[in-house]
Amino acid sequence: MATRFATLAGITAHFADTTPEKPAIRVDGALWTYADLHTRTLRCVAALRGLGVKPGDRVGWLALNHPDYITLMCACFRVGAVLVAINARLVAREIAYILGDGGVDVLVSETGFLPLVEDASAATGLNTVVLLDAPHAGRPAFADWIAAHAPDAAMPAISPDDIALQLYTSGTTGFPKGALLSHRQLLGTIEKGGLTGEAWGQWRDDDVALVAMPLFHIGGTGWALHALEAGATMVILPRPDVPGMVNAIAHEGASRMFAVPAVLLAICHYLESAPADLGAMRALYYGASPIPLDVLRRSMAAFPNAEFVQCYGATETCGTVVYLPPADHDPAGNQRMRGCGKPYPGNAVKIIDGDGNSLPPGQVGEICIQSVSVMAGYHNKPEATAKAVVDGWYHSGDAGYLDEDGYLYIHDRVKDMIVSGAENIYPAEVENALHEHPAVADCAVIGVPDAKWGEAVKAIVVAKAPVTADELIAFARDRIAGYKLPKSVDFIDALPRNPSGKILKKDLREPYWAGRERKVN
Repeated sequence: MATRFATLAGITAHFADTTPEKPAIRVDGALWTYADLHTRTLRCVAALRGLGVKPGDRVGWLALNHPDYITLMCACFRVGAVLVAINARLVAREIAYILGDGGVDVLVSETGFLPLVEDASAATGLNTVVLLDAPHAGRPAFADWIAAHAPDAAMPAISPDDIALQLYTSGTTGFPKGALLSHRQLLGTIEKGGLTGEAWGQWRDDDVALVAMPLFHIGGTGWALHALEAGATMVILPRPDVPGMVNAIAHEGASRMFAVPAVLLAICHYLESAPADLGAMRALYYGASPIPLDVLRRSMAAFPNAEFVQCYGATETCGTVVYLPPADHDPAGNQRMRGCGKPYPGNAVKIIDGDGNSLPPGQVGEICIQSVSVMAGYHNKPEATAKAVVDGWYHSGDAGYLDEDGYLYIHDRVKDMIVSGAENIYPAEVENALHEHPAVADCAVIGVPDAKWGEAVKAIVVAKAPVTADELIAFARDRIAGYKLPKSVDFIDALPRNPSGKILKKDLREPYWAGRERKVN
């Protein structure tokens, strides 16, 4: 089942024409029909054009989840502009880098982030800030800004290969990279569930999608696009607030959602003291980190009518490329649940060695992905693009193996990336921040097992002057986002290195991961 759209630009118009009175978004007691959403989108188109936004220009978003993210995103699609969604957990200098690298001229932000924006914009070309929630110092609130414009339905020719989204991923050099995702690539991901021919992949007319994962991640925006393309109703929460999520399912009939395992665990804990009927949930997609069998058992009991689907992918692949279908889920556990599933129809996975040779089943190597949804590249980073995408294959940096049936199992990481609470953290970013402290002679950052978050950030430091762990963590707090901060610091006399001087992080990790089959958690 192919998607009905050639680009993302025509979605709101289609449903405003075919199902105008159907609820598109429900939030805080308010209800927007698809006719409402389309009108808001056209007003936003006019407002953006009033600021001189043209095809190819970058428009930024820095806020928690909000229904007007959908408005702005759909308006950018129709203008031909590129939406740059910025992680709301970043600090000023990280935000400044993204604004500057992306060439963002117009930014929609919450008032609470304005001090960060003002600090960041001093070093960038940012000209216009529209506040999402309230007017401030002459800046209009978003709703008033778009309401002041008449709907503009004019739309330039939009190609499926035009870039629609620019989402930043953490960088191994300490700088994030903007993954360029086109209309064709994003729609290619949306259609994958339907191509399986399995019941869970077919959206129903009465489906209500719960959108709670951050929209600045592909997991959040990708999920919202799935719902939008299906013409479904969305319940949008500002953040993955567990009581709010439970209420949306129990009382608003949310029937589909995407969540990370840490959120599922939190829901299970919450239900112990506040039982609720979550029987409305029919399809539950989860991913971004492996799920412990115990958490899966408890989740399947909490959502008795839901089909569970594990998702594996990356920002660079517009989200999911490998899935573990409901048929392979068993509360008693099975071998396939130790992995992350099989490629969607039309997608391919291969495992390669260090020389680029394909490896047979059972042998561990780097996971490479071929898919219609592999990104167009990294913004302004041709060398990084050439390393990441080779002959159409995305080199994931994850290490794993395939079994005889083509199911994928993650074994370790080729890169040093840490995944904590579904957030990707590259040690280089943390190391760069710590190295600025005058007492640090050398340092390495690794991921260690954590029962709640999967992995926790640990810094291993060689000090040249007296300093405490708390002092180093406090120092880093002004330089990197809170979720990237070390949760602990160990001090040693010297870091282990190979003859070429590279830090042997495998040796540093070994004591913490000893006895575990996988070196990811």
